[in-house]
Amino acid sequence: MHGKLPQWTRDITHVLAQPPGTPQLQALTDWLGRLGLVDHFVLFVYEGRYLPLPLFDTVPPHLRPLFVEEYQAGAYRLDPFFLACEGGEVEGLHSLQRLAPAGFAGSEYVQGYYRRLGLGEELGFFTQLEGRGRAVLSLMRRRGRGDYSRRQRRLLRSAVPVVDEVVRSAWKRHLRQEPQVAYELDRRVCEAIERFGEGLLSPRERQVARLVLKGYASSAIAELLAITPGTVKVHRKNLYDKLGIGSQSELFGLFVRGLRRGAGSSGTR
Repeated sequence: MHGKLPQWTRDITHVLAQPPGTPQLQALTDWLGRLGLVDHFVLFVYEGRYLPLPLFDTVPPHLRPLFVEEYQAGAYRLDPFFLACEGGEVEGLHSLQRLAPAGFAGSEYVQGYYRRLGLGEELGFFTQLEGRGRAVLSLMRRRGRGDYSRRQRRLLRSAVPVVDEVVRSAWKRHLRQEPQVAYELDRRVCEAIERFGEGLLSPRERQVARLVLKGYASSAIAELLAITPGTVKVHRKNLYDKLGIGSQSELFGLFVRGLRRGAGSSGTR
């Protein structure tokens, strides 16, 4: 490491010399990618009750509906990174696996959503923003790439102060230029969830569908609606049949496609 300090210093200087926002984030992710192979970067901001805001990503356009839009539609509520931000204690660099609860591999989040991302490992830089907001810059590796080595993790951890500075600068710039973007997106998605299935699903099926779209597991839905898990299962089967789908992931996809068309209320293909 000592022999590479001059290059390390030049790289940091180059990153910090870029204008805050997209140019600086692009330089940052280019630099981090040289420290350890990364297939995708995604930077989400979590702020109170508002939907996760994608501040920056390197995901190819054809994958953004899955990595960003479907995540916002409700999958994020079961994401260990989001849950860690809700807890308010996590800072620095952490792996998804370390933060995941017991039985995570068999959870609805993994089986219905995360597995389709094709990822093998994910690390996240957690940055505290002004107020209650937190940002997570995710470093994603596809399956088959192997895990990050101990050396790579050590190098990435040493980059925490630079990541924090760049992410906070990007957030401040965003608030100056587009203060209403996150709130408008939150309002539009919440309204679409409330209207989902109108004219096609029964009131109870719509209620169950709304909770599924918000990321609640069947056990939590049963508790919230004071019904048995078996009854929830029946309602889910019935609403899936009416919508012509067969899984939670297809429900998310259907909702997102409707939202993109500006017709999230229809609940139809």
